[in-house]
Amino acid sequence: MADLFGQGDFGVRLEWGRAGARATRPDIAVVVDVLSFTTSVTVAVGRGMQVFPFRWQGAEAHRFADDHDAELAMGRLEPARPGAVPAPSLSPAHLLTCDLVPRLVLPSPNGSTIAAELTHGHSSVVAGCLRNAGAVAEWLSPAAAAGRSIAVIPAGERWDHDDSLRPALEDHLGAGAILSALAALGHDGSFSPEAEAAAELFDASGIRFADRVRNCTSGRELISKGFGEDVEVAIDADASAAVPILDAGAFTAAD
Repeated sequence: MADLFGQGDFGVRLEWGRAGARATRPDIAVVVDVLSFTTSVTVAVGRGMQVFPFRWQGAEAHRFADDHDAELAMGRLEPARPGAVPAPSLSPAHLLTCDLVPRLVLPSPNGSTIAAELTHGHSSVVAGCLRNAGAVAEWLSPAAAAGRSIAVIPAGERWDHDDSLRPALEDHLGAGAILSALAALGHDGSFSPEAEAAAELFDASGIRFADRVRNCTSGRELISKGFGEDVEVAIDADASAAVPILDAGAFTAAD
């Protein structure tokens, strides 16, 4: 066995969170953070923006944005204030309507942090979500056919009390949607059991996947804070043909 405690024997894998992203060393890593980093990246890149991932907000994020001649995204709550003008933020709904900025730094505690860490590895990094699941699978198909290794990485959330990983249903479904579409293209023969199970979870959910995202922990949290529109944007499956690829530190649309 190539990796007794991992999925190295399989061409298409699924690993969770930051630790999984560090442990797996695929040719292509697909980060999935449905609520809301990779959905936001997909929306922004689809509108022609470059998106720089970065760890969560702080003084370093401001310096990073200045160093890259980019605008730092606002906190999700800021553009939602009464009378505020829609501006770039981690809210995918606002990114659909805000003024375009050519270069945007988009921090988040999960998906963006994982993507930023992967910039230091040898993997090509893709942002995947429900909105672009089919497009990502189509883009991955030639690589899978050529035998390149692929890891789909649901980001998950973090527990407040110890910062450990909390697996998130919305990310499992988003990863499953991509893997289901890749299986439909004939590549399921190289799936690990973890990848197979994620695809089967999405397939078994059928049209109920949207209600499951709305009613899961993360979905209910966003809705309770007034961000139900972000959830609706996130569950609009295959609404986007954009495949954001991390190149020179920024996500841009694949050719």
